[in-house]
Amino acid sequence: MKKLTTSVLILVLSSSLAVANAQEVKNDTVKAQEIEGVVVTALGIKREKKSLGYASQEIKASALSDGTTNTGNIAAQLSGKVAGLNVTTNNNFGGSSNLLIRGVKALGGGNPLIVIDGSPVNNGNTQANSIDYGNALSDINQEDIESINVLKGAAASALYGDRGLNGVIVITTKNGKGKDDGSLGVTFSSAIQVGFIDKSTFPEYQTKYGAGYAQSFGSKAADGLNYANFGADASWGPKFDPNLMVYQWDSFNPLSPNYQKARPWTAAKNGPITFFNNPATYINSVTLEKGQKGKNITFTYENMMSDGLMPNSHLNKNNFSLKVNYDLTPKLHSTFYSSMTLQDTKGRSITGYSNNIATGFRQWWQTNVDVADLQSMYLANINVANSSNNYGNVTWSRKSATNGAPAYWNNPYFQAYQNYSSDKRYRNFTYGQVTYDLLDNISVTGKVSYDRTSLTAETRLAVGSLPQAFGQSNNVIGSGYGRRDIIQAETNYDLMVNYKFNITDNINISGVLGGNIRRNYNSSIYASTEGGLVVPGIYALSNSKKAPLASDELESTEQTNSMYATASFDFYKKFYLDATWRTAESSTLKAGNNIYNYPSITGALIMSEILDTKEWMNFWKLRANYAEVGGSATPYQLFNNYRSAGILSGTGIYNSILTRPFEDLRPQRSKEFEIGTEAHFLRDRITLDVAYYKTKTIDQIIPLAVSAGTGFTAKVINAGRIDNTGVEVQLGLVPIKTKDFTWNIDANWSKNQNKVIELNPGITNYLLNSFQGGVSLNARVGEAWGTLVGADYTYLNGEKVIDPKTGKYLQNPNQVIGNTTPDWIGGIRNSFSYKGFSLSFLIDMRKGGDIFSTDMYYGLSSGLYKETAEGDYRDKPIVLSGVLPDGTPNNIQLSPADNNGAMGYKTQPSREFVYDGSYIKLREASIGYMLPKSLLEGTKIYDAKISIVGRNLWIIHKNLPYADPEAMVGGGINSYGWSIGSMPTTRDLGINVTFKF
Repeated sequence: MKKLTTSVLILVLSSSLAVANAQEVKNDTVKAQEIEGVVVTALGIKREKKSLGYASQEIKASALSDGTTNTGNIAAQLSGKVAGLNVTTNNNFGGSSNLLIRGVKALGGGNPLIVIDGSPVNNGNTQANSIDYGNALSDINQEDIESINVLKGAAASALYGDRGLNGVIVITTKNGKGKDDGSLGVTFSSAIQVGFIDKSTFPEYQTKYGAGYAQSFGSKAADGLNYANFGADASWGPKFDPNLMVYQWDSFNPLSPNYQKARPWTAAKNGPITFFNNPATYINSVTLEKGQKGKNITFTYENMMSDGLMPNSHLNKNNFSLKVNYDLTPKLHSTFYSSMTLQDTKGRSITGYSNNIATGFRQWWQTNVDVADLQSMYLANINVANSSNNYGNVTWSRKSATNGAPAYWNNPYFQAYQNYSSDKRYRNFTYGQVTYDLLDNISVTGKVSYDRTSLTAETRLAVGSLPQAFGQSNNVIGSGYGRRDIIQAETNYDLMVNYKFNITDNINISGVLGGNIRRNYNSSIYASTEGGLVVPGIYALSNSKKAPLASDELESTEQTNSMYATASFDFYKKFYLDATWRTAESSTLKAGNNIYNYPSITGALIMSEILDTKEWMNFWKLRANYAEVGGSATPYQLFNNYRSAGILSGTGIYNSILTRPFEDLRPQRSKEFEIGTEAHFLRDRITLDVAYYKTKTIDQIIPLAVSAGTGFTAKVINAGRIDNTGVEVQLGLVPIKTKDFTWNIDANWSKNQNKVIELNPGITNYLLNSFQGGVSLNARVGEAWGTLVGADYTYLNGEKVIDPKTGKYLQNPNQVIGNTTPDWIGGIRNSFSYKGFSLSFLIDMRKGGDIFSTDMYYGLSSGLYKETAEGDYRDKPIVLSGVLPDGTPNNIQLSPADNNGAMGYKTQPSREFVYDGSYIKLREASIGYMLPKSLLEGTKIYDAKISIVGRNLWIIHKNLPYADPEAMVGGGINSYGWSIGSMPTTRDLGINVTFKF
């Protein structure tokens, strides 16, 4: 991959530089003050970008959405567009997208703060009961977005203090503009999108052998014909032979056309890939806007209806938003913005190992089972469901010829249509602000913002299902119902004084003095039935066979009070010096530890003004900064707290405290130094931005594992240090620019080196996550965050050692087998415009970042994949490659009966299934046409555009077999290094039309 990527970059950049020189046009003039423009920074403060002493990158709305299908989550549409921003998007229906700026700084990971028009909003992801409910950024109405500015480092985010640790993403919403004549403007957009499975992200099955763990049938019917190996959810069984008649799973259901019939022993015509749908999405939006100086209004409504890959999966989302800017007097200005999201989702896919349909397809399956037959059996039996047919759950994974109860897996259609989850989410974000121009150079702004999300999620386990752990007690039962209600709310009160003074004619100072009060409220309640459902099909807590346990309830309220100040000095438009200070008081830390300060200082030197380089380099800036940010504690970590476990004989019972609190917790802190430069050549035909940074994060707040002999399993402490060092590069090229034709290239590349410097005295490893297959994700001293630990081969002089007793590999447990941190990430977008036509495509790249595939770990051992049936592998003895403990070559033969143990987890250690997570993707592509004005004459339409867009069209390169390297389990910590039961990736195509009236 390295050679391929390097060649592509060299070809694109060298040719672009050559053409740019040849295409220099004399009339390409750019005024100095327009070189970089104005951007929105922390607290919604607008600044000239050239004055900033830190790295930030702005993405306009058109670059976010015009070139791709609408994912429903704006986070996903940032992939490959920002240097230093690593976006991980999974394939869960309505699932999370993880954002990471400049590497992992906290031991527990962390996402950047999201800010809309200066007000923070919640972007937490919710994952419960192995279901990914997505992250809250998906609630933002994409039609409202004017631009996104990514504040990468500590200096850029220092004004957010204890929330600026992981960077900030600033979203600016649109203001109403209307028509040139001041009348009401109407914009209508409509899009249809369809997905097609990328077959490189789904297993290729072998078609030579069927159900079983050995090449023999287990039992025979009375007529002497064989029964299939029903209880085996693997495909190491007998070789297919169309002349061999076998009683299979559907031979025992009276509604089956094969009832009491034996069928030819052949591979299925319709494999598991036919289970999935082609997901379709329909998006319609209308925007009304009207504006003039001093007052404007915009209202937007958007509806998204989407069907997922899984049968019985559907999402319906409605977004409403209103923004009003109004000057009450010439000196009193007001802004009001409110957005409301109503989302109803059904059929989210289960993630992880158990009960995940995709896990069954990837790891435990019989290649003789036809998915179309499973669908027919479900449809035929569900309307006459009773105990004799497992209430419609007629499955291939029956226990035996005489017992049709599921052995390991439900019928996938029964699972999708009966055991589905559903959830409803309501989100409201509202703010109001007024600004009074006290003097010509002083203004006062008051602002209140409110962000509230409520989620009601329901899970179902239908009567007739495979018994599984379920509900509050986590007992294994065959039916049940659970309900979870979550409320998250944040209120911010801000008062700011903006000032600007001219010290001399060429020196001025400007800044902000202000204060903030933030209140956060969180509430969650989970309750479930116990012992199963009394009446099948009625999903209510009152339909419980046993008395439900006490609900699991959590409620917290926290408050942070802050004051801040900024001072920006402008010296002759050539040197800029900025300083900020924020002090905060947190309610989650005890007095004495709960007040902390976050400073920053930045400088920017405009070298092009000092050296007068405008003839060949029209802009050149050097910048440097130092800043500190941090993070406070979450609630209830200072003192013991208890959870109710119910009532016994009238007396309340409470759960044991397993985590020991720490009264003297301190806030965690991150210190960062950054230097960088920006340069514009040939009148902006070439632009370059380079940044180097070094970050040290200390006093992590973590629950550290301790011996259970202490009475606890963990204790909360301040400990640990993580360092990050990195380089970011942005390059913009305009190789060709004429009156009618323009070619733009935007490239970004970043490399972050992460290292865990220390944890706690005597502690060298901190467990982050545990994976099915005996692998764990860790932070280990001396290594990059995200170390994968598991079993490796035993080596002798570099050769794998064979156990002479078994002829299989000797394994060495608890070894470092990989690391999830990528070496570098990057993206290149090419955009072309010719008169009314436009074309663009984005190549998104990641180098490195290891992934453990539990699918391959189990799937090879179950005989599913094509590798397990190549040639005569299953029919002849084999000798594993390696040496015996004395160093001689291995000569121990495994008999054909043992071949099923020669691949996968039975023989090979987990190290064998760690893959390089590199990829190169054609992430986005679009072709658009703006209809000429002459065609619109005589109509009320003054603008019309039609576009064909695509997303994830081609995985040009990857190393992870049968899966997408991005498709991890969920958001947050679950987005690192674990491929298991992921849904296949789709190539998405869409048609967008936009009319302006």
